[in-house]
Amino acid sequence: MMKYIRNKKIKVKDDSLAGITVSLAMIPEVVAFAFVAQISPIVALFGAFVIGSISAIFGGRPGLISGAAGAVAVIFVNMIQEGHAKGLLFDTPVENMGYFYLLAAVVLMGVIQVLAGVFKLGKFVRLIPHPVMMGFVNGLAVVIFMAQLGMFTENSKDLYGQNKRITENKELVYKIDGNNVKDITSNNTIFRIQDKSVFNNETNEELFLISEGQVFDIRSKKVVYNYNDEGFHSVLDKGVLKTKMKGSKLYIMIVLVLLTMLIVWGLPKLTTKVPAALTAILIITFIVVFGGIESINVGDFIRNGGGIGLNGFDELSKKMNLAQLWSNLPFNLDTLKFIAPYSFLAASVGLIETLMTMNLVDELTDSRGNGNKECVAQGAGNILSGVFGGTGGCGMIGQTVININAGGKGRLSGVMMAVTLLVFILFADKYIEQVPIAALVGVMFMMVIETFAWSSFRIMNKIPVSDAVVLIIVSSVTVIFDLAIAVFVGVIISALVFAWENAKKIRARKRMKADGTKVYEIWGPLFFGSITAFNEKFDVRNDPDKIEIDFIESRVSDHSAIEAIFNLVEKYETAGKKIVLKHLSEDCKVLLYKANEKFQTIIEEDIDDPRYHLAENPEKFPKPLSEYEF
Repeated sequence: MMKYIRNKKIKVKDDSLAGITVSLAMIPEVVAFAFVAQISPIVALFGAFVIGSISAIFGGRPGLISGAAGAVAVIFVNMIQEGHAKGLLFDTPVENMGYFYLLAAVVLMGVIQVLAGVFKLGKFVRLIPHPVMMGFVNGLAVVIFMAQLGMFTENSKDLYGQNKRITENKELVYKIDGNNVKDITSNNTIFRIQDKSVFNNETNEELFLISEGQVFDIRSKKVVYNYNDEGFHSVLDKGVLKTKMKGSKLYIMIVLVLLTMLIVWGLPKLTTKVPAALTAILIITFIVVFGGIESINVGDFIRNGGGIGLNGFDELSKKMNLAQLWSNLPFNLDTLKFIAPYSFLAASVGLIETLMTMNLVDELTDSRGNGNKECVAQGAGNILSGVFGGTGGCGMIGQTVININAGGKGRLSGVMMAVTLLVFILFADKYIEQVPIAALVGVMFMMVIETFAWSSFRIMNKIPVSDAVVLIIVSSVTVIFDLAIAVFVGVIISALVFAWENAKKIRARKRMKADGTKVYEIWGPLFFGSITAFNEKFDVRNDPDKIEIDFIESRVSDHSAIEAIFNLVEKYETAGKKIVLKHLSEDCKVLLYKANEKFQTIIEEDIDDPRYHLAENPEKFPKPLSEYEF
């Protein structure tokens, strides 16, 4: 890092201002996804600080911004809910046990990512075709846009004035007979319903209140059951119930968002010395605070979310006691089995989004990052975040685009983003809470406009139909499901299309020699997709007694090709005909010789055999063919 700081080309002002801008734009997305995962915002913000700083300093792509991304957070939602339930079944029940399982899962996720970097799996991102990349960018832009629409909603309130929770029915716990609530097994009356109150049938003590199909515990004021004509059901908490913003709040929100977008669009036309996004945020904040305008701000957004984990900014220092933080987690095989699937999926999604974001930055900055180094840095950041009580994360395309557009193309921008977040957490939360959500939404809307590959509409009728289909499918799957599935689907479709197109390129030119030998000159790649067409080129029954197959313009690429050649040789020999294979490269000969000794008698060595390397790495065969033993 010091070497980087001493670099004369470093742009301190641009990187610093870009980092501050990104940190402000980071808050609503990180906090929003913290609510989705039902964890405290401080858990996500602290995780963003740790992951962002580690990846900025040690990662393989300067300018790439990492944090507690939603693509990773949503994977852990179900695990956290199940973890809470598991914790209550312990001999000594533990509340919010899902949080501690989350920490372990994040650490394991980081270990997997580090191993991916150590084994150089990051290079496989090069196999992702350009249509998949464009589909990824478009789909993710739509996802980010839809996430911002959630900011135009309000939290509904329950009978206690708290955020109303969405709860789904699970098992039937008690059945209802008139006004009596009975045990399912013994049929004994446990509770009695009077109006909206539920009383203990023996002590006549009021225990619960019924409101809108939910049963609230009077003491804790939490939903403990769902209520219908059938009875009381155990519940699955699905988050806060939101309603559309209406009236003056909605109009003020829309005006502030549009004003923010206007500033971000127009300021660069006047000057580029200051980041447009940061300037817009400061101007809108000044207008709202000093103009006395009532608008939802960051503080309102955080306070209305709830969550579990670190329960306040003043709690951060207490969680540095690692023995206390990890004392509730059972270190056994059951825990590993529980968290491993979630960790592997989160690690995969995190690396895919990070590496594809890295590719995007490569294109925007006309430079090249190191994917394997980025894998290790992301993994190390997640390990440290999990160990110290934060959530997992990965590269964030939206914040990265904001950073690049604001001039933050160096490592300092990522470091400044992380440091600014930490300052917010520890010291400046009262000031950051006053930033209107509308200003941040406006910045994100402009980022979506700049990120979306609008050129994809223009080129749709100019590129191959298969590429256009891949682009549309990847965009759609990214929106409907998630990024990892979209990329895998896109790569698979592209690979199948490539295999199909190459399978059609196999050709055989036939000619007769003066001595009556029939020659088949094979053109095109010979692999699993083309072996059917390859076999159709030969007429074993009507061919003469001597056959030559010339591979001078063909490539033997895989095991299917070897088996096809061997079966063809067997057919000719069974028919009592002699067959010779000619013009195979040395590495192809090695593959065939290893597959079956019979090839040693039918492959003809020639001085003009091709020297290209087909099915293997050319460095794998540094010796002449004569030095190999078969």
